[in-house]
Amino acid sequence: MKIFETLENTRLVKGSGALALIDPDLKNDGLLNDITSSIVDADFDAILVGGSLIMDNGFEDRISHIRELTSLPIIIFPGSSRQLSGKADAVLFLSLHSGRNPQYLIGEHVESAPVIRNLGIEAIPTSYLLIDGGVKSSVQVMSNTTPLPPDKHDIILAHALAGQYMGSKFVFFEAGSGAKESIPIKLLDYVCQNLKIPVIVGGGVRDEHTAAKMVSAGAGYVVIGNFLEKCKDQSVLNSIVRAIHYREN
Repeated sequence: MKIFETLENTRLVKGSGALALIDPDLKNDGLLNDITSSIVDADFDAILVGGSLIMDNGFEDRISHIRELTSLPIIIFPGSSRQLSGKADAVLFLSLHSGRNPQYLIGEHVESAPVIRNLGIEAIPTSYLLIDGGVKSSVQVMSNTTPLPPDKHDIILAHALAGQYMGSKFVFFEAGSGAKESIPIKLLDYVCQNLKIPVIVGGGVRDEHTAAKMVSAGAGYVVIGNFLEKCKDQSVLNSIVRAIHYREN
């Protein structure tokens, strides 16, 4: 079964999917074992691996190491066409539809497409929308694009619908790593009511209440990223995932 189908089957059974995001950078080498163990213990559904900037050439080795530690699906969340590996199960084929930088609308895709084919990993077309989360994120800096203002609901919906009509299987709302504010619940509810494809939400989720509000508003998947590196209490992480898996409660 393809990874996309596996994720969707899981979402239908559990209510929403819980995705863990690991930044495979040098700074996290000493944390990979503990982070992956926490992900498995908390019952996440899949692991996203990727970052805006990786400071060395250890991407492949880190994915291999994560693969040794878990049987969970590993999906690349690429910051560029260089972040690809046959050790992963799939890649989110991201189009940064919130920006107008051609490199992230088609350039990276052309460079990565032959590599993805040769690696034999599954590509999942995903419309990526960067929403202002109160801080200047790494994605904003590296992509040279401006995030969409969270109060402009109609403009954001127009971008999301464009992604849907272009064939994306997911719309990914990202507030940015270390966001002060998560995606506004009113915005999420408005967009989810008007889309026919699942919405992935990431950024600023640090407690079960925020996660519960997101799935109640229609989020198909919730991503926990930066918080994985900082959370010292496994029970907090477990409670967040339980809130996402609301049909199992």
